[in-house]
Amino acid sequence: MGNRQPPVQQAPPAQKLRLRYAKRGPGRFTSHRDFGRALERALRRAEIPMAYSSGFSPHPRISYANAAPTSAASEAEYVELGLSEVCSPVRVMEALNEVLPHGFVVLDVAEAVKAPLGDLLQASEWVVSMAGAQPGVLAEAVTALLAQETHTVERMTKNGIRSFDVRSAIVSLTVADDETLTLRSIHQTPLVRPDDVVTALRALNPRVPSQALLTRLAQGPLGEDGIGDPLR
Repeated sequence: MGNRQPPVQQAPPAQKLRLRYAKRGPGRFTSHRDFGRALERALRRAEIPMAYSSGFSPHPRISYANAAPTSAASEAEYVELGLSEVCSPVRVMEALNEVLPHGFVVLDVAEAVKAPLGDLLQASEWVVSMAGAQPGVLAEAVTALLAQETHTVERMTKNGIRSFDVRSAIVSLTVADDETLTLRSIHQTPLVRPDDVVTALRALNPRVPSQALLTRLAQGPLGEDGIGDPLR
């Protein structure tokens, strides 16, 4: 015990960068944990000078916020990096895109000069595609759901079955065509996902298809004009 070394104390990050990245194609089937491993490998291969946490087991300073569920595609995932040296955001984006696995693309990088990233991600916009839906079925189910003040669904989580009030999370839900919905939802606690909305629609109309392709188009601060850019 007397020979045990004190925990390593690391210097604070010299720079914090926030990344917007996309999950496309095969990338949508990658779990959040597996993406985290892939990102750490990419950072090493790209020789990005990462800052590390203090303690007995230092780890790179990487912070994630509101990741999309596995099997969902996304054009608006976010992560914050703490760097030990000041780097060009453009250089970091280019270097990572050379080494990230197929299905992941960094779309934008900016210095973290705003509020905490999690506080800025207030809402998301999704496209929900349900191939094979019969004409009028989605419109009928959407009208029924929006007419309700509350609508609770249940979903199994890592902590057991939880209940979610789908209706309270919906800012807007529109029918783009017979097989496609556009959903704008707020990030409340517990977080309502677009597949929860599909579950609610099926409860109101069993003819709604059970399978849906989910694609997040945006997430950020919610204003009168829609969802803003959390990096700018």
